[in-house]
Amino acid sequence: MSEEPLSQKRAAGPGAADPYFPAHGDSRYGVHRYELALDYRPASNRLRGTARLSAVAGGAPLREFALDLADFRLQRVVVDGRPAHYTHRAGRLRVRPAKPVEAGAAFTVEVAYTGNPQPINSQWGGLGWEELTDGALVASQPVGAPSWYPCNDRPADKASYQIAVTAPSAYTVVVGGRLLSRTTKASSTTWVYEQAAPTSSYLVTVSIGRYETVQLTGGASLFAPRRPVPQTGYVPAGLRGEFAVDFERQTRMMDFFEDVFGPYPFGEYAVVVADEELDVPVEAQGMATFGTNHLGGRRHWERLVSHELAHQWFGNSLSIGDWRHIWLNEGFAKYAEWLWSEHTGGPLAAAHAATAHDRLSRLPQDLRLGDPGRRLMFDDRLYQRGGLTVHALRLALGEGAFFRMLKAWTTINRHSTVVTADLAAHAARYSADSLDPLFTAWVHRTPLPRL
Repeated sequence: MSEEPLSQKRAAGPGAADPYFPAHGDSRYGVHRYELALDYRPASNRLRGTARLSAVAGGAPLREFALDLADFRLQRVVVDGRPAHYTHRAGRLRVRPAKPVEAGAAFTVEVAYTGNPQPINSQWGGLGWEELTDGALVASQPVGAPSWYPCNDRPADKASYQIAVTAPSAYTVVVGGRLLSRTTKASSTTWVYEQAAPTSSYLVTVSIGRYETVQLTGGASLFAPRRPVPQTGYVPAGLRGEFAVDFERQTRMMDFFEDVFGPYPFGEYAVVVADEELDVPVEAQGMATFGTNHLGGRRHWERLVSHELAHQWFGNSLSIGDWRHIWLNEGFAKYAEWLWSEHTGGPLAAAHAATAHDRLSRLPQDLRLGDPGRRLMFDDRLYQRGGLTVHALRLALGEGAFFRMLKAWTTINRHSTVVTADLAAHAARYSADSLDPLFTAWVHRTPLPRL
């Protein structure tokens, strides 16, 4: 079965401003590559960076454009090799090139900056670069990326990245992507990573700490033999034993998800356990970061391991066109938890769905899944109702059609952007009956439907 989703067409152009964060991003152009060179000193939380962006103008000439960047001191801003005029206020770097960029033309921007990176304040707490007791990490969802590099901060504006980070040699630097080189000079080491797959700005991360490296290995699936995905853990000294237990089944999980969702969409997968307690794990492209509180040697948080891994398909490879559609990330990742439970002899997905439905039925009915609003976009009810909606699709389509639909969904839209209407149109191809009533009730209205 073949189809060309609308999301492929959307992904090709600059797109529109995000309705939840209209002050972020600039829809007049799109970036296709970032090259970042960073030098970070943990002792003083000092960051010096140079960013080179390769971009394409939209359908009108660019006499000026905007980048998102926090309160750093700028040393230079250059467009196509020529110094540009700029203003930098309230997290917006407005750039006026010496010569306007023609419509549809490629152009480059270089920004050199320095300062002490701080999280960006939000209703969900600090977002972006976070200084740890001994090191740093990045947790940018949804709009924290400008806390450490200049970007066009919209989830639909996906680009490839090369990131070089220099830090004291006692520290390990982990970035989502393939490690190209590691070079030590005197007391500093430069780590260079490449993420070739298109990546949303909020999914780019860096973790800097005193970690031990653990290689996770696993065999190919019995159902579809293939080369195992390289998986690496980065763990504080003394926690390797607990990590070995809590992440013991991740390689099996990867095999299972490849069987159900299709091939893993990236070249490798890294898991970092930061030497801090974290409220929730941090999702990033090709990588996830957990806190020491997510270990314990009893697999107590294995559902979170499955949730973050599933995001590599749902949220990272398939990115949302804008934040109204966040349930497409979180609903499928929640359902992946239930599928893993079912696969490993735990409660069936139907049992998890019944429990979630009972819980939601006793909570306020004011959340519209397909457009929850900025205030409720990370409400736990969205995660639960998203998982229930996926389960409702499974019940409506039947087992065979549902899992064929699921694998085709990730395959057709690999490395692209999607919205709810794309899923509705895609799922309809696998059903003899109209699915409009299902999407209307579960996604577009607030009362909780019967399961």
